[in-house]
Amino acid sequence: MSAIATIKEAALAAALLTASALPAYAHVGVGTTSSFNAGFTHPLLGFDHVTAMIAVGLWSALKGGKAIWVWPATFIGVMLAGGALGMLHVPVPLVGPGILASVVALGILVALAVKLPVSAGIAVIGLFALLHGYAHGSEVPENADGLEYMAGFALATLLLHAIGIAAACGFGLKLRNVIRAAGAACAAIGVGLAFGVI
Repeated sequence: MSAIATIKEAALAAALLTASALPAYAHVGVGTTSSFNAGFTHPLLGFDHVTAMIAVGLWSALKGGKAIWVWPATFIGVMLAGGALGMLHVPVPLVGPGILASVVALGILVALAVKLPVSAGIAVIGLFALLHGYAHGSEVPENADGLEYMAGFALATLLLHAIGIAAACGFGLKLRNVIRAAGAACAAIGVGLAFGVI
């Protein structure tokens, strides 16, 4: 590999990490959760959600075919269902640890370029989506319009998926090692969050 190619790969990996370098506030009740704007900005305020959503996009693009749209669509649909469960305060166990596990697991799936069948990917992504959605839905005050909040949250999530897909399709499919490095960084971020280092 030439020095120029190595520099390009390092620059792309740094750009992807910088894009996700925000404080970890997505699931701790920070800020208002009662409007479309709040729903749109809330998931952009934390490493956990930003990193996991970009990883879904990266993994979808690495898989290719219908996974490029099926996996992100699955995430958004199941996330909204999880949000409804959260707003209704239906008990769901291990939400916090599951969210952290999603960051690590999705990062590993990208780093290893794991090619699961589309249906198996739906199951993995659906489980993580339920937990992310539940966490955000449970933060909506009972007297608030949760539908506006969840619509904003869904749109922001879609944009984060699109960033991952665009990065993988624009660069990663030619420079797969960069995307795999971004996946490894995602897993490392999840471990850092789990141990309170980040």
